[in-house]
Amino acid sequence: MAKKYFQIAIDGPVAAGKGTVSRLVAQKLGFFYIDTGAMYRVAALLALRHGLELTDVEAIVRLLLQSKIEMHNPSVEEKDGRLVTVVLNGEDISWAIRTEKVSQAVSPVATLAPVRRVLVAKQQNIAQSQNVVMEGRDITYRVLPQADLKIYLTASDLVRAKRRHFQLLTRGENISFQSVHRELLKRDQRDMSRKTDPLKIVPEAWVIDTSDLSINQVVNLIVSKVKVMQDEAKG
Repeated sequence: MAKKYFQIAIDGPVAAGKGTVSRLVAQKLGFFYIDTGAMYRVAALLALRHGLELTDVEAIVRLLLQSKIEMHNPSVEEKDGRLVTVVLNGEDISWAIRTEKVSQAVSPVATLAPVRRVLVAKQQNIAQSQNVVMEGRDITYRVLPQADLKIYLTASDLVRAKRRHFQLLTRGENISFQSVHRELLKRDQRDMSRKTDPLKIVPEAWVIDTSDLSINQVVNLIVSKVKVMQDEAKG
């Protein structure tokens, strides 16, 4: 069956600006924004809350299958800086999944192949029913291999660490830049070296380095590209 909806797949390392850029691109185009990384954060939060080992794949998968995970654009009452609202079994966990503790737990959980299979299936189902901007670590080749536009969003590690450090400080977390930078480098290494769906640049991806670009510049680049592609598709 021919693909009916327009799919934008965005991959890249942590703190490259994927979330903000993807959300704004989706807003401008009227597409649905889905943060796949949030789903893995939910899995990590579930494991932590239930006192599970991060390698206990059967228990984590069982919890995921038993849980109801919902995501939607923030309502007026929810506009507190979040990019997306995440609800787990009726509880708003949008900020609970963004703590540094969950950030450190998410990579080990995301390496578990059965966990990835469960969540990839959920992500693919979402993209079959509407135009989407989907971002994560393996979207361009695993989740949406037939995406109309594939993008790899990146930035230097120092720029990304500064962004991540600022995010944590604004949320009241007392943490040094050095520790954030050190953890970011470890996260990059884990994401790129994992055996299951590692972070990588596919040949057809449009690589955008955001180090010296503003959010609006990146968003406008992508929106302009999509509109040209849509016009060309119309003939």
